[in-house]
Amino acid sequence: MVDLSVQLGSLTFRNPVAMASGNAGYGFEYQSVSGFSNRDVGAIFLKGTTLEPKLGNKPERVMETPSGLLNSIGLQNPGAHAVIKDYLPKCDLSQSQFIINVSGATIEEYAEVVRLFDQTDLPAIEVNISCPNVKKGGAAFGNDPDMAAQVVEACRKNTTKPLIVKLSPNQTDIAEGARRVIEAGADMLSAVNTLMGMQIDIHTARPTLGNNQGGLSGPAIKPVALLKVHQIYQVAKQHQIPIIGLGGISCADDAIEFLLAGASMVAVGTALAKDPLLVKKINKGIARYMQRYGYQSVAEITGKLTLNTDTVLCG
Repeated sequence: MVDLSVQLGSLTFRNPVAMASGNAGYGFEYQSVSGFSNRDVGAIFLKGTTLEPKLGNKPERVMETPSGLLNSIGLQNPGAHAVIKDYLPKCDLSQSQFIINVSGATIEEYAEVVRLFDQTDLPAIEVNISCPNVKKGGAAFGNDPDMAAQVVEACRKNTTKPLIVKLSPNQTDIAEGARRVIEAGADMLSAVNTLMGMQIDIHTARPTLGNNQGGLSGPAIKPVALLKVHQIYQVAKQHQIPIIGLGGISCADDAIEFLLAGASMVAVGTALAKDPLLVKKINKGIARYMQRYGYQSVAEITGKLTLNTDTVLCG
C-alpha cells in the first residue's frame, strides 16, 4: 500500500490530483457524471470569480488546435456575492477540498473578492494574476513582477486563509515572478496558466476567436509548463513553498513528470473534456508508479529530477 495523501502547508489533500479552475464549474456540476465522485479528487478549483457578474467575451470562445484548445471565455461568472449565496451551499466540503479562484481588473477588486471569500468555509483561495489591469492599459498583472506582488500583498492583508498564486507563463522570468509573489505573501504556487495564442481563418483572414486571442491549453503546452515548474522549484524550495503543477496533463505519466520536476501536487484541466473520470485513473497510475519504484509517499517523488551533466557542443 502507498499513501497518496499530500500535505501542502496547513492543508491536507486525499490525493495529489486536482481539477483545475475553469474545468469543473463550481464543483457541483460534475455530480451528474456517471462514476464520478468528489472523493476521487484531491481538490476542485472553482471557476474564476470576480466582484461583479461578467458576461464574458463574444463568440467564438473555444477553438481546437493541434493537441490543444484556445479559449477566450472572458471570466464569465455570476459575481462573488452570488457564488457565496447560491453556489457554495451546493458544495459538499466533506468530500474534497473546494478552492475558489479569484480574479480582478484592479488591485482593489482582487482584495475585495478575497475579503468576501475569507468569510466562507472554503479552505484556501487561488489568485489568478493573469488578468488585465484596466488601470495600466490592459497589461496582465502576472506578466509584471511589481504588479503581481502588489496584488498578492493586497490579498494577503484581507485573508488568513492559505493563498495560492497562479502564475502566468507569459512573463519574462517566471522564477523571479515566483520569488516576488512569495515575498508578498503567497503560501503556495500553481503553475502554469495558459499561454497566449491565436488562430486565423485563412478564408476570412480574421481570427477565429471573437476576442482575437486566447489562452492555449492541452498537451501542446506540457513541455513548456514542465520547464516552468522546474524553474520555479529552484526558488520555491528555498522558501518551502509547495507548487501545484498543471499544463497539458492527460495521463499518469504526465502527472509524474510534474512531480519529479518539483510539483507537490498536480491539476488536470483540458483533458477532462475528453474524460471526466481521468483524475481517478491518474491517481491509480501514480500509485502503481510508487509501488514499482518503492515510494511510500508522494512527497518522496517531488523534485527528484536529476539533470544531465554532460553537454554536447555543436560546431
